[in-house]
Amino acid sequence: MKTIEQQKSLKAYNTFGVECFCEYFTSVSTTEELVAALLNEDFSERFILGGGSNLLFTKNLSGLCIHIGLKGIRVIEEDADHVIIEASAGENWHDFVIWTLDQGYGGLENLALIPGNIGTAPIQNIGAYGVELKNSFVNCTTLDTVTATPHQFNLEEAVFGYRNSIFKTDLKGKHVITAVQFRLTKKNHALKTAYGTLQEELGNNLPTPKNIAEAVIAIRQRKLPDPKKIGNSGSFFKNPVITEKHFQKLLVAYPEMPHYRISNSEVKIPAGWIIDRLGYKGIKRGGAGVHEHQALVLVNHGNARGIEILSLAQEIQEKVLERFEISLEIEVNIY
Repeated sequence: MKTIEQQKSLKAYNTFGVECFCEYFTSVSTTEELVAALLNEDFSERFILGGGSNLLFTKNLSGLCIHIGLKGIRVIEEDADHVIIEASAGENWHDFVIWTLDQGYGGLENLALIPGNIGTAPIQNIGAYGVELKNSFVNCTTLDTVTATPHQFNLEEAVFGYRNSIFKTDLKGKHVITAVQFRLTKKNHALKTAYGTLQEELGNNLPTPKNIAEAVIAIRQRKLPDPKKIGNSGSFFKNPVITEKHFQKLLVAYPEMPHYRISNSEVKIPAGWIIDRLGYKGIKRGGAGVHEHQALVLVNHGNARGIEILSLAQEIQEKVLERFEISLEIEVNIY
């Protein structure tokens, strides 16, 4: 069993940079160490911590916090057109994307610069610029958090949705992902460049996986704050999906409202635009705030407590519901 620390600060382990302490803490670098930590009978409560990029701590954690540090990338199988790659849960997501591009593989380029680790990416079904993780997902290997029994979930069993999966709903806290497999292209890449700002960034350049990734990185660096400079967790809210009838009603009051039709009866509206219309961009509530350039991002200006950031988020939700009759859903996991 690895060393167990007591009253460990998790400030450096979450991209919001909020102070939070866990009763006990251990970091595991092998599956065997993870199994031992899960089966350790000295602890009745366990918290699985990955890259800390999509969560907000609002209180201290009791029991054992297990930090996932499993490393490794390997080719499972390949043919002339495709390759299946397995990446361990503790690998950094963006570093993995860059590695795939350096090998000449396509499929993940639109997901460059998304913070976090491999193991938490399927939980959220991360997505950006018209691509979601599920588009290249083959399966993931997990351990039951109670019995440490290994399982494997394929695409259908993962039940992916918009920023959602079975690991965020029915199986939340019941499985810890140890590795994920992706099916990527070696040639004839199915490039996705239809997203407006991505097309603009690419200009007249002939798209390739690498220059799409470069364009995505450039856009994200302009649009989103670096967590190393100001605490944040990226997009705090999901973009709401509303009915066509509701959209037409709002369009009368807001004819300039940006939107994306996802079916004949449903329309997706940018949450950032809604929050900006309410005047929240750049607002501060003590140490908590809304980013000055991107209203979808809540930030920690210094020593904000998690509960202060959550309180601001709830205030925004109330105002959005009042003005737009839209229930804004939080994308970040709250603890």
